[in-house]
This record gives sequence, structure tokens and C-alpha cells, in this order.
Amino acid sequence: MDGRASAAAAGTVLNALACGKGSAFAIDAETTAEVELDASGEATGEVADAPDADTRLIERCLELAVAEYGDSEALDRLGAASPAAVGGTVRTTSEVPMAAGLKSSSAAANATVLATLDALGVADEVDLEDACRLGVRAARDAGVTVTGAFDDASASMLGGVTVTDNRTDDLLAREPVDWDVLVWTPPERAFSADADVSRCERIAPVAELVADLALDGRYADAMTVNGFAFTAALGFPADPMVEALPDARGVSLSGTGPSFVAVGERAALEPIEERWSEREGTTWLTTTRNDPARTR
Repeated sequence: MDGRASAAAAGTVLNALACGKGSAFAIDAETTAEVELDASGEATGEVADAPDADTRLIERCLELAVAEYGDSEALDRLGAASPAAVGGTVRTTSEVPMAAGLKSSSAAANATVLATLDALGVADEVDLEDACRLGVRAARDAGVTVTGAFDDASASMLGGVTVTDNRTDDLLAREPVDWDVLVWTPPERAFSADADVSRCERIAPVAELVADLALDGRYADAMTVNGFAFTAALGFPADPMVEALPDARGVSLSGTGPSFVAVGERAALEPIEERWSEREGTTWLTTTRNDPARTR
């Protein structure tokens, strides 16, 4: 019994670390997961091109998906007496750099959950929001996120831009957005679980303002305010943001960094691409993505 699924990366409108509300938008780069189930009772993960990567998240996604949706028919086919007796392997491949603020963990979790549901033969029967929340549970269990990252995960799973309350895992808003997107990723990496939450909480009043802007549909304005606030809170330079303005419609530090994302029309982003390309690291142009994560 095998399954395959892909989910998108995402950029930040509002980082949820300050006030619990977050917002993100899907971008056209993705992570793919391939799952093969067996009756070993043990989940094993592998990340392509990263043999030393932490695989707890994707293993936990497989375990939770089987526990939640492994019906008697699937268990019989595997020769497993109970969901606890089901194991398997999950392998992810990705266009998204890890620990770069581009929601690689959320994309991997979503892809793994959907691939496991595909292997169980129930992918078409499960609501995508519910599947997304399962990946968020796995992320909390694995300790790879502080907030649960429902904002990032929902954008990755559903497509478009989403606004969420990560304290309750409620989806507050979702709509399509059609932007070109410029991404700059420096060589260093930053893990979300290592972020200084107390410093972020000090800018909660600004984050509430950003949430109001996002819920009013002013996503580009929201992300710029978020970017200046969180570069200060997390100790990143604001120079890339200044270099992007006023050409970009919106620009922000993505997640807890170190990547920056700018959105707008491609012609307006190209001069920013030239400036950002002078910096060490990788600069690339892509687009937003409004279609949801998919199996096969």
C-alpha cells in the first residue's frame, strides 16, 4: 500500500509568534512525500539529499494519519491487527530549502499526511482542513514549532492566502491572490523552534494591527509592517526590505527567517531581484499558488 502527495511552500504575511494570529500565502514551490505502509509497527522517515535531517515530523504524520483514518479494510490488506501495528516508510523530496522561513516543515507534514491517506485509500474522503490540522498536531508532538504553525500549514494545504488563530486552530479567512513573488534566501539557516518568543511577544500590539490589516484584505501592507517589526524582534537586518521598497507591493521577513519575500508585478520585482542578487545566497522569482495540495 503506497501513496504520493505534494504540498506548497509559503511566505509570511503575519508571524503568529507575537499574538497567536498568523497569515501566510502559498508559493509555487513544493515538497513531495511518498509513503509505503506495512505491518512493521514502526514509521521510518527519509529526507532526500539530507541524510542527517530530523525525520520525527514526517514519521509522526504517518503515525497520526494511520491512527485517525486506518479503517478495518486497510488493516486487513496490510495484515495488521490494529492501527498500532501499522508502520511504513516516508520519503520526502523538496524544492523548498529547510530552515529558511519558507514553511518547509508545513509542506512536508501536509504532503506526508495526504500521501498516507492516499496509501490508505481514503484521501478523497478527508477534508483538507482536517488533514492540515493532523499535520499541525504532528508538528507540535515533534517539537518543530512553537505556535503549531496552522497559518503556514493552512496556506500550504489550501492554497491562496489564509489568516488563522493558531491558539485555537481556527481558519479566519482564505482567498486567492495573484502575485509574482521574489524570494531571497541567505546561506544561514534559522529553526522556528529556536526563535526568541519573549522578544516577539513584546511586539504583540503591532502584530494585532497586522492581523487587522490582513483581515481587511490589505495583505501586502500587512506583510510590510510585519517585516519591519519582526526583523527588529528577531535580530535580522531590515536592509533587504528597504531595498525592495517602494517597488514591491509588500515585503517581509518570512517566518523566523532568514528568507525575505517580496510580492507585486514581475516588472516591479525585477529591479529588486538585481539588488538582492548582489547579496550572498539564492534569489529566485516565482508566483503565488491558489490550488490546494494534491495526491499523485
